[in-house]
Parts: sequence; C-alpha cells; structure tokens
Amino acid sequence: MLTNKVVIVSGIGPGLGQELAHAAAREGAAGVVLAARTAQYLEEVERELRKRWPGCATLAVPTDISVREQCQRLVDTTLERFGRIDALINSAYTAGTFAAFEDADLEDWRLPFEVNVLGTLSLTQATVGPMRAAGGGAIVLVNTMVQRKPLRGQGAYATSKGALTAAARQLAVELGPHGIRVNSIYPGWMWGPPVEGYLSGAAEQQGVSREALIEGITQHIPLRRIPDDGDCANAAIFFASEYSRVITGASLDVNGGEWMP
Repeated sequence: MLTNKVVIVSGIGPGLGQELAHAAAREGAAGVVLAARTAQYLEEVERELRKRWPGCATLAVPTDISVREQCQRLVDTTLERFGRIDALINSAYTAGTFAAFEDADLEDWRLPFEVNVLGTLSLTQATVGPMRAAGGGAIVLVNTMVQRKPLRGQGAYATSKGALTAAARQLAVELGPHGIRVNSIYPGWMWGPPVEGYLSGAAEQQGVSREALIEGITQHIPLRRIPDDGDCANAAIFFASEYSRVITGASLDVNGGEWMP
C-alpha cells in the first residue's frame, strides 16, 4: 500500500506508535522516519524495523513536537536523507492530567493543547511545503474516541483533540487544491502495552481480575473484543496510501463499533 513512499511517523512508543512504523515498513515504504522525544526507544524500534524489514530504510530523529524548531529539523533531516515526504502520520500526543472539570487547574490544560494541537500542527505545517512542491501528499491525524464519547476526568485531552478535529477539516479545505489530503482516525480502546499495563494496575487497585475489567469494556463493543493497536494502525496506513487518494476531510472510527455516528 505504501510502495516507494517516504513516511514520517511521530509519537513512536509502545503501542500504536511502533505499530504504525512496522505497518508502514510492511506495506513497502521506501523510508520510515521515526520521531519521538526518547532517543533510546527510537533506536530500539529502528533496530527491530531493520531486522524485520531489511528492504525499508529507516531514520530516527528525536523530536519534541511542541518545539517548532525541532519539527523543522525533523522535516529538514528527512529531506536531506530521502529527498521527499509522501506521508505524515501524526501520532504524538499527551493525555495530560486527568481531573474532574470543577477540580481541574486549567493551567494543566495548556500542555495537551501545546502538544496535541499546536505541536501536531507545527509538524504538519513544516511538511506542507515539501509536499506541495512534490505535487501532493497524505497527512493523517490520530484522534480519539474520547472526543466522541466523553469520559469523566479527561476533559483536557478530549477538548484538545476536539480542536484537532476542527483543524483537520480546515486543512483539508485549504490543502486539497495542492493535492494534499488530510484525514483522521478515531481509535477507542486499543489492546497493546499501554492498555495492558493500565488494566493490570486497575485490576490490582480494585481487587478484581483483569479479565473482569476486559469483560466490562467489551460488553459495550459490538465486536466483543478490544481492537488490537496493530489493527488500528492499518486504518492510518489506508489514509496514507493511494487507496484513499480521493478521500480528504474524512473521520474514520476504529473502535470495534463502540461509538457510531
């Protein structure tokens, strides 16, 4: 699906981020550029990619997307290595501090907005020029079901992602004439290291089995299972590929049917 394409994936980490990188390599990308704040983890994922997908060139660039200069450095380094950028998958985010709104310190809401909105848009803006010069490209925004189906205590995270929803529509309109597509995926629960760790801790804290917590979650999911983070990554890869070349401004819910428009 991504044969000969150069793809930047931000937010490389346990779970969806690394799955996005592996999926891009698996689908034939000529180059996969890995971006995250932690250099050590980037190096680990890069070694694994090279081992599993030797035909795919990789580049790891430590990047804090909330710092505009680092976003530009990521793009410049990619262009120096590969000469072009065909797709950007924006997966970097922070959930911020969970708190009920009436108890929240609104200063704590600044970080989710700085990372999830302004950071994502800074990296996106840095890629627009190269994509426009090349005649087009694909930008994918990883959003969240929490923005569709609110959960108590997650107001900062959900509201920041809501702003990203509005931005995605605006970008689709403005960048479409340049052949640049902008689409979003909305995962819900994703089975992978972060959720596994969360459920194990919650089970211990509540004195119940992890299986009981999983059953409580999946009873609200028509497919009766927590979607795997690799399956959610596939939805983003679809938007990065030519299979979606006439789709822009779209929002794809990837949650096993837990939330339906």
